[in-house]
Amino acid sequence: MPAAIFFCCLATALNAAAESVKAQQWEINADKLTRLENPARIAAEGNVELTKIEKTTGQGKKEKKSGWDDLLGSAAADAASAPTQQAVPAEGGDMLAVSKAVPEISGNTAEAKTVTVSKVMTTIKADRMLYNMDDGTVRADGKVFIEIGPEQLKATGGTVNLKQETGYFENAAIIRQYKDMHFEGRKIEKTGELTYHIEDGWIITCKLKDGETPPWSFKAAEADITDGGYAYLKHATFRIKDVPVLYTPIMILPAKRSRQTGFLFPLVSMSDRNGFGMELPFFIDLSPSADITLYPHYIANRGLMAGAEGRYALDQGDKGTLMANFLSDDLDAEGRYTYTEQERYWLRGKADQRLGEWTARLDLDLISDRDYLSEFDFARTGLTQSDRYFLDQFGRGLQDRTTDQRTNSLRTLRSWGNGMSLQANLVGIDDLAEGANGSTALWKLPEVKHTGRLNIYDEVKTDLLWNTDYVHYWRETGVGAQRIDLYPRVTAAVPFFEQRMETAFTAGLRNTAYSIDGNGDAAWADSDTKNRVLGSFESELSTLLRKDFGETGDGWSHVLRPFLKHTYVTDDDKDVPQFDAVDSFGDQNRITYGINNFFSVSGIKRNKEEFERDYGYVKLQQSYDLRSEADDEPFLPVELRTAWYPTSSLIFKYETDISVYDDGFLRHFAEGDYRSWRGDIFSLDYLYYNNIWGGSDTSSVRLSTLIKLMYDFSAGYSLEKSLEDSITVQEKVRLIYHPSCWSVELAAETTPDNEQITIMFQLANIGSPFGMDF
Repeated sequence: MPAAIFFCCLATALNAAAESVKAQQWEINADKLTRLENPARIAAEGNVELTKIEKTTGQGKKEKKSGWDDLLGSAAADAASAPTQQAVPAEGGDMLAVSKAVPEISGNTAEAKTVTVSKVMTTIKADRMLYNMDDGTVRADGKVFIEIGPEQLKATGGTVNLKQETGYFENAAIIRQYKDMHFEGRKIEKTGELTYHIEDGWIITCKLKDGETPPWSFKAAEADITDGGYAYLKHATFRIKDVPVLYTPIMILPAKRSRQTGFLFPLVSMSDRNGFGMELPFFIDLSPSADITLYPHYIANRGLMAGAEGRYALDQGDKGTLMANFLSDDLDAEGRYTYTEQERYWLRGKADQRLGEWTARLDLDLISDRDYLSEFDFARTGLTQSDRYFLDQFGRGLQDRTTDQRTNSLRTLRSWGNGMSLQANLVGIDDLAEGANGSTALWKLPEVKHTGRLNIYDEVKTDLLWNTDYVHYWRETGVGAQRIDLYPRVTAAVPFFEQRMETAFTAGLRNTAYSIDGNGDAAWADSDTKNRVLGSFESELSTLLRKDFGETGDGWSHVLRPFLKHTYVTDDDKDVPQFDAVDSFGDQNRITYGINNFFSVSGIKRNKEEFERDYGYVKLQQSYDLRSEADDEPFLPVELRTAWYPTSSLIFKYETDISVYDDGFLRHFAEGDYRSWRGDIFSLDYLYYNNIWGGSDTSSVRLSTLIKLMYDFSAGYSLEKSLEDSITVQEKVRLIYHPSCWSVELAAETTPDNEQITIMFQLANIGSPFGMDF
């Protein structure tokens, strides 16, 4: 029959202040127990379970006597709550105590109660155990299983020191709940409470079934698992289905769920232009809300590229990331490359920060030369990966690689509930073209805007609106200025025809003052100040019609808005510098007419909830110029804007401008996007621009797709092509295999000056992917 025994007490702690006692003891249960002498031992066989129990005994809360206690006294309550003691004979005739699975309560219920709570700390199971009472060790054999908090250990046999909680196991496996970390080894030594030394073993960071061959693993001659959350591997090989792929003499893996300082996976590359390369990232955990990653990247033909990334995140609205790379390039420019400086760098970053009632946004993008983004768009610090990261984290990505003027800005905004807002900006331009047109890029140092709206008459819905703008335009070469723009206006909406039509009127006065700095520009050498006063008038006649089709909860709607608008702005015939749309605002006299169509669908979801969503729109408008100088061609291009959303996962958009004279189509832009619930992606963009002022037209297409195939495979294809000169900017084919806890991607990429094959591994619960470029 089963037997149970308490055979050692390892620790007892007394907390006098709390009047509680903690005791730790081991309990053994087995089908058969045998006491042996010389030396003193206990042998256990058959469903052996050794459990470490921690009992805490202390006073509970005092209870106030009720009226029944006052009448009957406490004797009955004491009798009801007294603990039950049992004594049973074990083999050999000894009387042994049997533990109770419920809290033990004693004392007067009207006063403080003494409560004993039991907690299981460690469990050891085996087919056979032999306990040595002299040194406190247990030899376990046959399906050994140990559970210690968040970890489990399985082995064919082993020895455990109960006093020091260490041990030695043969053919063992450790499963750590953090990250599903799985260790196996021919020999595993438990060196501490949660530390191990492994010989001839392997590690994987995902769940495995019993007997399953790991899809990937790190095999090591020796490994040390620390309580601090690291696995230190010596003579490690990265394996796929037990086939060695990569060898490294030393490797450090994070073996804990929380972020840990340590090396991430390396990236190895090989190319004709760069030679052999290796990037070995190092992650530094500064705090729960901040970290740094270093990216030292050795490139044989160029030198050592230093890289770093710093991040902080206090909450969703207060976060920032700064990335930087620097290379003293040993390779001279050749072919299509035009860089002249060997000190090459790229600094980029973004931040969102709330400062009391203010909201601030920082965007940085500084590059040494226009070739940098094309030459070094690989690894984790290239343009593609950086742009994807910033877009995901901040909702705004980086500028295109072909943009020569890189915008850097600090923007702050405060708004009030009454419609007023105040915005202050600093904008600097990193001009990679270096003044190719004779002038360098414009900076705004600073720009301050104040806008507001004030209702002044409710009967006719009349509002006072204003824009106040100060900006200091600065440039290193070319004309600059300080400009103050004041633009108050009154707007009124007057409904008529029984509220079916509406006429809106706007009248304003715009005063723009300039303090001009010629700064070497001969055209403005003698200019000092300018002041321009303009009157603006706008009237619009419109109506809104709606028609619903189908039944309630299952139909579609069409909203029609035809409009006719007249815009007039005076011209004072004074020349002013041309910086932006404010400077070209004057001298307008045109009629604009058009019709806007909006479509929506409604229905009932599977959960019986009603919904209504946009289905698409068609917007069409054209303007007629009433100025005398436009008599020859008074009609402006026809503008068509349309979109179609057949499902919530499919979008089509198209825009075009059509000249009614000899120029035909001036612009085309078409976009299609599809994302399925499975993860299929399809995106197609087409752009055409007719340069009627001279020079070549612009025509390009971008295609990107990713299709889920059978058996955990996916295939992707992307293309970026310049159609006007038949140049393939980039073409890439991808094949991805992604089972449950890892993935491998094989990609072939072609650019005008490079052909590249890439294999990239993504491992479950490992911070960064391992990649090899050839």
